[in-house]
Amino acid sequence: MKIHESLQSTFPSFSFEFFPPKNPEQQEQLLETILKLRPLNPTFVSVTYGAGGSTRALTIDTVARIKRDFGIEPMAHLTCVGASRDEIHETLDTLRGHGIENIMALRGDPPRGESSFQPAPDGFAYANELVEFIDGHYDMSIGAACYPEGHFEGNTGKRQDLDLDVEHLHRKVEAGAKFLVTQLFYDNEVYFRFVERARIGGIEVPIIPGLMPAINADSIPRIAKMSGATFPDHLMREVRARAGDADAVLELAVAYTTLQADELIRHGAPGIHFYTLNRSHATSAIVSALRLFRPWEVHNYV
Repeated sequence: MKIHESLQSTFPSFSFEFFPPKNPEQQEQLLETILKLRPLNPTFVSVTYGAGGSTRALTIDTVARIKRDFGIEPMAHLTCVGASRDEIHETLDTLRGHGIENIMALRGDPPRGESSFQPAPDGFAYANELVEFIDGHYDMSIGAACYPEGHFEGNTGKRQDLDLDVEHLHRKVEAGAKFLVTQLFYDNEVYFRFVERARIGGIEVPIIPGLMPAINADSIPRIAKMSGATFPDHLMREVRARAGDADAVLELAVAYTTLQADELIRHGAPGIHFYTLNRSHATSAIVSALRLFRPWEVHNYV
């Protein structure tokens, strides 16, 4: 089923993001994670696309298997990096052949060592061009990424102007994006302010907040920095205080993200998209807790 149609009838929506496994050990871990998360009845799951399209075949294989073997609606990421129009056409034809109806259309990051994005010959320079191409050739539900704290170019360390960011986002929606998923964040006010700017800018499609539980005292703050997300000082202090106790860090991550997700949903977010890092424990505990203790009273949809 197309994701934008599911969002019209499912509230709140819970969805999970995975990366394609690169070896048998990672494959086993991913399959175990999917089996543990499947009883939570996710609205959809997404599978990322490696830098420079390096995991294209793995992404296709993974989403095809999720749909075929697990009966879960998958969404494949697709980027502009290193691919011509014909190559993107071929990838989309293959995905469609596997029954995939949902695409996350992304420009993609510049290859490591390059300071700016350069489109492939006969390729696309911007995500809105990729969205328009997909929408013009395929009957698919197209998602796009958005950045509550402004698009962060990791290679340059520069953050895009927030008003310009909304303008670029509006182009993606006009081109055919039916829903948006945010980059990870740890301060809900960032999301609420962003949604307000987007609505003022004429963007009316669902904006799904993306959350990543801070389950690792070393890697998660680094991931947040690479993503351009602000990691709050009070959370950093609590994580560092538990740095020698992995179980304590996990408990903190579950508690913090559960409270964060509950507030977002109560104030009208259409659901939560969890960046899982192919692990299930924190995400399973958070979603189970959210479903157990609250039928949500929605103030206003965002």
